[in-house]
Amino acid sequence: MQSLPMRRAGRTAQSGFTLVEIAIVLVIIGLLLGGVLKGQELIENGRVKNAANDMNGIVAAYNSYLDRYRKLPGDDGPVATLTARGPSWAGMVAGNNDGVINATAAQTFTGGEAEMLFRHLRASGFITGNPADVGPNAFPVNAWGGRLGITNVAVQGRPAARVMVCLGNVPGKAAAALDVQLDDGRPNNGSFRATQGANNAVPAGAAGAYNESQTYTVCRDIT
Repeated sequence: MQSLPMRRAGRTAQSGFTLVEIAIVLVIIGLLLGGVLKGQELIENGRVKNAANDMNGIVAAYNSYLDRYRKLPGDDGPVATLTARGPSWAGMVAGNNDGVINATAAQTFTGGEAEMLFRHLRASGFITGNPADVGPNAFPVNAWGGRLGITNVAVQGRPAARVMVCLGNVPGKAAAALDVQLDDGRPNNGSFRATQGANNAVPAGAAGAYNESQTYTVCRDIT
């Protein structure tokens, strides 16, 4: 007969996880990791959808403003005409009223009539926000922390400039998804264009195929 200490030693040697228990733990870990990755994917898809809605919303607001006032937001004026519309227009700055939105590539996220466009759209109630915001604060923040802006420039393959709504600081994967959703999936063709550039880089030119490790400024035609 085994002594008591020997029995205890045998039991200790047999303690530990079984293969079934290890398998269960691995399955649980796999489910948790899958849930985290799926959650990240859902968040990113939500940002893409939000950005597409922002672009579509600016296009709709632009055309609604044109229908109501028969003037272009950002270019509208003179000041007396604007301020006569009501309290939300108090202190408003006018564009030069020449029938063109003057917003160079360098002014896409910084000023010019691009800034005035957002102030006019807010004052008219077509987008939310404070019409008195000026400078960088006049430009809405997009889903990736960059700015939403306006430019009126010629791009590759076009004989003339067009007014475009732009997003800065867009990750490559998201930029590609937006292009597929809103146009043809090619960054240097169609009504949706992209330029490589960190932060709020201006849309200086066409890019090649989308690179998921890069950051882009993306622009979509309004007119």
